[in-house]
Amino acid sequence: MRGIPVAISLLALTAAIGVGIPTGRTEPSLLPIGARVGDLDLSPFYRWSDALPERPGVMLRKETVPAQPEITSAGLAQRILYTSTDLRWNAGIIPVSGTLYLPKGEPPAGGWPLVAWAHGTLGVSDACAPSWTGHKSRDATYIQRWLENGFAVVATDYQGLGGPGPHPYLVWQAEGRSVLDAVRAALSGYPDKVAPKSFITGQSQGSSAAIGATIIAESYAADVPLLATVATGLVSTFPDGPYRPDRTAIASPIYTTLMMLGGSLAEGAPTVDDLVSDKGKPILKAARESCAPEMRDVARREGITADNVYVEPMVQALARLTPVTDMRARRLHVPMLLGTGLADTTLVPTRQYAEVAALCAVGNDVDWKTYPGATHNGGLNAAFPDALAFFRGVLAGEKPPSNCSDIIEPGPPGEAATGIAFND
Repeated sequence: MRGIPVAISLLALTAAIGVGIPTGRTEPSLLPIGARVGDLDLSPFYRWSDALPERPGVMLRKETVPAQPEITSAGLAQRILYTSTDLRWNAGIIPVSGTLYLPKGEPPAGGWPLVAWAHGTLGVSDACAPSWTGHKSRDATYIQRWLENGFAVVATDYQGLGGPGPHPYLVWQAEGRSVLDAVRAALSGYPDKVAPKSFITGQSQGSSAAIGATIIAESYAADVPLLATVATGLVSTFPDGPYRPDRTAIASPIYTTLMMLGGSLAEGAPTVDDLVSDKGKPILKAARESCAPEMRDVARREGITADNVYVEPMVQALARLTPVTDMRARRLHVPMLLGTGLADTTLVPTRQYAEVAALCAVGNDVDWKTYPGATHNGGLNAAFPDALAFFRGVLAGEKPPSNCSDIIEPGPPGEAATGIAFND
């Protein structure tokens, strides 16, 4: 795998990460491990020494997570470790980490409905796992708003963030499995407190995880009682949709390097170490050891740009990546609310419109909301009132709204407005 020996025996895998992740299988594990893929020694919690159950969604362990000032309505806040399935490297059952929050007080009859939160881009190093570092303020505020409105929240770190091996950044199938198995773990871990009424919500990278989880739910996790999905800051691309996919948003030293480290280089491509130039090496080191903000700081300090980060032009480097954001447009079994900030310069509104149009074109129930003046960051919490009303309507048995017949392609990003939370 991309410059990392992949045919690692189970014994070697165990030795390489200390106590290891035995699975009870006898065939070699193909999961790349070690510092070169972002593995760090966080704490014993993230290491699993016993044989893993041969099914996904099993709660392995849980412990109290340090309090965050934004999250004041949690009666229970836990770091969790649960099983999921790796298909990117065919490693089988693996441990994945995350966090679980239950509201204060006694649950209603049947339990609290569950929101599965899928976070945006943080990085690929274990140092970026929200269960370890805490959720960034924007996301913690979002989680708090669900809790104070009577929803339990489970938040996956995703495969490889905290747990062993690479984080398959933007590989929506892998991220979707992490989301669905977090729901399974929450339901099995607290069957008397969490209701079999589940929702998914995600932002940016997490929008792909949320929609990806929705796509694979019926085939991978038919037991998950998924009722509806919300996604904001839309990143997915649909080659079979009515508009040509725009992949220019990932043409940056940050996102492209994260994708290379996350297993997106096509078979036969040079390794990420061979592709990154001497000038770009500091950003690769930062990606392996720290997170996206530190990568940006390094890029600014060292003058690393799209023109000098690789040994070849950016357009050639991009061509070496598999199109992991691509999805096939299909009819999904639950309604969706999709949200776009009209001042989003990270994933511009026209690109997000193309995703909405593709999902609408195949007959999905989609309610697309746009938020004037909201940026990529600001769009998440700006959309919360609509997301809350949407989920509550689904719980009440109301017919989900759909405005597919009325969507209009937006213009270029507008100016960022004041008075919107986290609207940087």
